[in-house]
Amino acid sequence: METSSLQPKAGPRGKRGARPGRPNYRHIHRHPLPVNVLSVPPVIPHNPLSIISVALSYLTFLISPPRQEVYSAYFDSATSSIHVTDERAIKALWEMGFFGKGTLSRSEPSWLEREKKRRGLLGGSTSEEATRKRRTERRELKLERARVEKVAIEERLKAEAAAKESGDVLPAAEGSTIGEKFSVKKAMEARYRQSRSQTPMNGDVSAPTEPPLTPNGKSVRFSHVVQEKEVVSSSAASLQLPDSVLDEDEAEDAVLENEEHLQISNEEAFFLAYSLGVLQVYDREENKVIPTSSLFPLLCNHSQFPPRTATAELKPDDPFAMSYVVYHHFRSLGWVVRSGVKFGTDYLLYNRGPVFSHAEFAVIILPSYSHSYWSETEERREYTTAQQARSWWWLHCVNRVQAQVKKSLVLCYVEVPPPAASSDDIGALISRYKIREFLLRRWIPNRSRD
Repeated sequence: METSSLQPKAGPRGKRGARPGRPNYRHIHRHPLPVNVLSVPPVIPHNPLSIISVALSYLTFLISPPRQEVYSAYFDSATSSIHVTDERAIKALWEMGFFGKGTLSRSEPSWLEREKKRRGLLGGSTSEEATRKRRTERRELKLERARVEKVAIEERLKAEAAAKESGDVLPAAEGSTIGEKFSVKKAMEARYRQSRSQTPMNGDVSAPTEPPLTPNGKSVRFSHVVQEKEVVSSSAASLQLPDSVLDEDEAEDAVLENEEHLQISNEEAFFLAYSLGVLQVYDREENKVIPTSSLFPLLCNHSQFPPRTATAELKPDDPFAMSYVVYHHFRSLGWVVRSGVKFGTDYLLYNRGPVFSHAEFAVIILPSYSHSYWSETEERREYTTAQQARSWWWLHCVNRVQAQVKKSLVLCYVEVPPPAASSDDIGALISRYKIREFLLRRWIPNRSRD
């Protein structure tokens, strides 16, 4: 009998319960971009029926072409960011291309599901709860290991003192006694035995017990008067919450709304609006659609703080222009591009997406002024020198971070063109930029020998 891949599988934690199966990410993220394309069957020369199938495909496309969904977002000038609030649009943009980030989540917008699980409306536990439990177990393991090491050192010191007094020779200590590594299970069992040894037998309250240890290792002593005191309630109804409070909690669970929205970067928004045509960006104040010819200079003006005025002249080395050129370049090559601020870089490149594997490359954007225009005057030479100035220690630190997280550093040089007259043709403006890529790897002498 065949079993589905989504069924729970018993793993090494079988005693605690079966581990739930992972979602079918291949099916969920089967579309690399939020666009509808026509799938044409291949033409086989020695099979005439293949030509008929191709003709039927084109005929179907002409009769009922696929409907392209257009999503909406709004631009917030106060934060210079773009947000998507429609739940259907949020789901589509994340599942088809991994665009944006949940405002109340680490990456994927999953606040509503986590909140329902936290309130007990859905089965299972959230990823935050699993992370909190794992950190608690690790902390208990470290505390138990530190306690055992302390006890072993004290016993060793006592044995050395006794041997010194008697004149005997103490055998060398075994390194495995102090440096023994305990698993989480052993740490929990040791903590359970310790708590059982501190509990008095046969209900003897007067029996001396050791003060319990808090998680930070400090002992806490309680007075016997406080331990023997009992709280007697006059009525069971006094322990119940008022009906109004219960009704409010039930009503809150019933009308639980999604308070999270998708925040997409300016480069992602312009790529969706200009390159794919699947996004309309609204001005939040005027409540009207911003055309792409006006959206590009708007995002360029808001790429600096404080934002420039609408009448300011756009520079060819504008931060947004260069970052979008690089984003468009890697997206057109099939990479999933995400922000790399977590690792001190501009972008992270994923082969398929963050749910499938870790990012393989980290990209840093560097301006390059190779055109003769930038070296004609002394003022321009000083300007370009200041823009390209990077210290060797900066490069070494960034490369060291990427080596620690097993990523390859890509230096992406953007050839800045000379200034040109303002034009509404965004394609002509972007085509003036050129990109050079250099892969930088950390050289380790003892691992890079022939």
